[in-house]
Amino acid sequence: MLYPLSYGGSDASRGRAAVGPEPGYQSRTSEDTEPIGAHQCAGGDSLARVTHGLGRVMVVDDDEVIRQLIAVNLTLEGFDVVTAVDGKDCLEKVLDARPDVITLDVMMPRLDGWVTATQLRRNPQTAGIKVVLITARAQEDDRSRGRQIGVDAYLTKPFDPAEIIRVVRELAGAPTSVFD
Repeated sequence: MLYPLSYGGSDASRGRAAVGPEPGYQSRTSEDTEPIGAHQCAGGDSLARVTHGLGRVMVVDDDEVIRQLIAVNLTLEGFDVVTAVDGKDCLEKVLDARPDVITLDVMMPRLDGWVTATQLRRNPQTAGIKVVLITARAQEDDRSRGRQIGVDAYLTKPFDPAEIIRVVRELAGAPTSVFD
């Protein structure tokens, strides 16, 4: 079973004894090894950026576990990922980050996803960025509001990471995966 990077549970809580690395594991480091294109994420965590020409995605969510889960999956897929902790943070970073796609939570402090998406659409410099709303709000009124704002996709929580990858690939114009 896979767990999010910031899962706080112990090995014992997952049914395993906390005994250290697997037998025979040898940790090796090289003095000339360093992260490739590492950047700071919200909360001080670093995430190595791997770019395979698929595009840049800004992941906006106030929940660190969800933000990291989405960011890691998209990074592993080959996207360049930047993160923001809420709508205000997104709007402050978006012009420098120049993302192709923004995944945007709706329910956030300071500035929610509705207002953020509206402001992105009203600004000529950001109006063309593809926006994916990701929310627990699954009512038809909410979907209709997303359409009125002009978002490009609407996904509901809980979500399948593979679905987010598929939608982001499509919106970014990235070639489809051989596994699709």
